[in-house]
Amino acid sequence: MPILPGSRGGVQTFFKARQNSLSRCPRNGRPPSPVLPLAVMLDPRLLHEKRDQIAESCADRGVKADVDKAIATHDEVTAIRTELNDANRLRNEHQKSGKRAMEEGEREAHVAKGRSLKEDVAGIESRLREREEELEALMMQMPNFIHPETPRGGEDAFRVVKPGTPTAFDFEPLDHMALCEKHDLLDFESAAKVSGQKFYYLKNEATLLDLALQRFALEHVMKEGFTPLATPDLARPAILTGLGFNPRGEESQIYSITGHDLCLVGTAEITLGGMLADRILDEEELPIRLAGISHCFRTEAGAHGRESRGLYRVHQFSKTEMFVFCRPEDSEAQHGELRRIEEEIFDALEIPYQVIDVASGDLGAPAYRKFDLEAWMPGRGDGGSWGEVTSASNCTDFQARRLGIRYRPKDGSKPEVLHTLNGTAVSNARAILALLETHQRADGSIRIPPALVPYLGRDAIG
Repeated sequence: MPILPGSRGGVQTFFKARQNSLSRCPRNGRPPSPVLPLAVMLDPRLLHEKRDQIAESCADRGVKADVDKAIATHDEVTAIRTELNDANRLRNEHQKSGKRAMEEGEREAHVAKGRSLKEDVAGIESRLREREEELEALMMQMPNFIHPETPRGGEDAFRVVKPGTPTAFDFEPLDHMALCEKHDLLDFESAAKVSGQKFYYLKNEATLLDLALQRFALEHVMKEGFTPLATPDLARPAILTGLGFNPRGEESQIYSITGHDLCLVGTAEITLGGMLADRILDEEELPIRLAGISHCFRTEAGAHGRESRGLYRVHQFSKTEMFVFCRPEDSEAQHGELRRIEEEIFDALEIPYQVIDVASGDLGAPAYRKFDLEAWMPGRGDGGSWGEVTSASNCTDFQARRLGIRYRPKDGSKPEVLHTLNGTAVSNARAILALLETHQRADGSIRIPPALVPYLGRDAIG
């Protein structure tokens, strides 16, 4: 497949501009925090125009949001802004009229009137702030729109768009926990003492396999025009919120750092998406395609049961993530490209998978449409089952609008909000699980697929 143009030059231009901006930082040496615009998870101007569509998106996702209250509050904000403009106009006219000569009594009356007008403006500004904060809170509840072809319903209403064939064995296969015990590849017990449940040590060949998967995934996506990055493991809550993640609250899957305005990232989507916050790019720079390696941290609250045992659902893992910034008219094609790359990676790893179009009730707030690759895991559940190993999401303008990321069209017209997409190249914990269970042999050894041999340095484990 052809490599899409424009990514490397766009990233280099961005890095150069970023370096120049850092050189103008305050004397404390720290860059300013990103400026995030108010209440723009969705464009508030769409509230009237697409009221029913927004309400339908909320209902299809099972999201509780008061669209009508948001519309009323938006109208109130608009009215107060008009009131503020009129009050400022009167105040300015009054100030200009004070430049003429006046008698002493007239001057005192003029000054008193000026104080009154100033207080009026301050009062209107205070009311405006209150209503803007209320509108922001209401808009924060609004998810993205949903693609017309996305299946409606709960988690189980997904549609299989590419069927897969489960692995067939002529012997009784072991699950990955038994295989890891046999070859001394994993230690949950020691990690529980050090870090708690659902943490683990990778050992021996599993350690090398973790590194090999990173390098394999990174080199694969680099050939597709992605710029490689090793990203931070921490991000500001404002960046997480801008990208549609919930850094606070009982339902949050995010670890927060006590005493610091920082959170551990659950995916490099956060650190890659936040890189261009509050920036205006040139159309010629797009698409920008980034690939980030990071550790990922998730609380996984309430995740228990046989299907979640072992490496399937853990608190920390490594992942190679793809992220794309592009023009709105290109995001559908870019979404297809992310899915194609994910399929090629798992084809090379010789792991059976199916592709599903994720149902509306299982979409996160930012996703307009999402495809998951589900690998066949012989030891999962009773007799094997499909388990998610990658996701590819088109978030349209949802994240970029919140983070203030725009591009300047070639024709010189005013900047427009671009689109963002993300996709998993390899999520290591689940990839290791699927690889061990899929490629096990009757004698208990594990075959390494040829595509991974150059990175691992051996063709079998055991």
